[in-house]
Amino acid sequence: MLPRVRIVAVTIIAAADGSALGNPGPAGWAWYVDDDRWAAGGWAHGTNNMGELMAVLDLLQQTAHLDEPLNVLCDSQYVIKSITQWMPGWKRKGWRKGDGKPVQNVELMKALDTALADRDVDFTWVKGHAGHALNEAADERARAAATAFQAGRDPESGPGWAGSSIDHPDVRPGQTVTEEDLFSSYEESSPATNEEQVVALERELLTDGCRADPAAVAALLHPDWYEVGQSGRLWTREDMLSAIGPLTEPVTLEVVRTSRPTDDQVLLLWRSMDDDSSTLRTSLWSRGRTGWRQLFHQGTRELI
Repeated sequence: MLPRVRIVAVTIIAAADGSALGNPGPAGWAWYVDDDRWAAGGWAHGTNNMGELMAVLDLLQQTAHLDEPLNVLCDSQYVIKSITQWMPGWKRKGWRKGDGKPVQNVELMKALDTALADRDVDFTWVKGHAGHALNEAADERARAAATAFQAGRDPESGPGWAGSSIDHPDVRPGQTVTEEDLFSSYEESSPATNEEQVVALERELLTDGCRADPAAVAALLHPDWYEVGQSGRLWTREDMLSAIGPLTEPVTLEVVRTSRPTDDQVLLLWRSMDDDSSTLRTSLWSRGRTGWRQLFHQGTRELI
């Protein structure tokens, strides 16, 4: 009697990553399986989270004709939690969060929901910039795409996946699309002044999407970042990246004043308030090769 042969489907393992220079700023996305199967693209203006989501979306759509299971490696907790934890609740609430506000990047979220239907897909978190071969390859291509848009040229789009049929021709890899075409619900336009750019980035640090994604936070913090907390505790960049998470309550940023210690620095004084007290916050932002990054932060309680 011939032995039984068990056929086991081979899982496709791919890394997906995004990059934004300035966040928001020139943005790129990429997914990578091997040198014969990868794709990249981006926009002249977008956020890191947009790139992370778009990388997964394009991977799903380019592999839609395949039957093999797919394991997506992401260094973005925002992407993984959005898809595996938060999305069902958002759909039940008409694509709104628990506080009633619209879901960020909602068009991408809806497209991902469609692309995931009837697919065998798992998501695995990997630490970014830690030497993981697939993650590094995707990150390199996403950053190259963002850099290309920063320089005003088309990025290298990659070979894609042979036999794919993409349902969204407006966002094929490498094709230049405007933010308004793809993200009509994204309300922030490119800030006109350095001060406005810094305020926009400070607001980004207060969003759940950013705070749930250590890689997105890391992109906004200077390598020499530190903070003096309200208790007087000194926080290092590593302390913050290991502890940061979504806020328990929404925070409203009220700008008190801005100043320019140097041409490449903006000092932002702003106020956050709750029911019985307010906090004055000072942030120092420094501009380098990759855009504005927060160098220092301090919060001081004030009685009201």
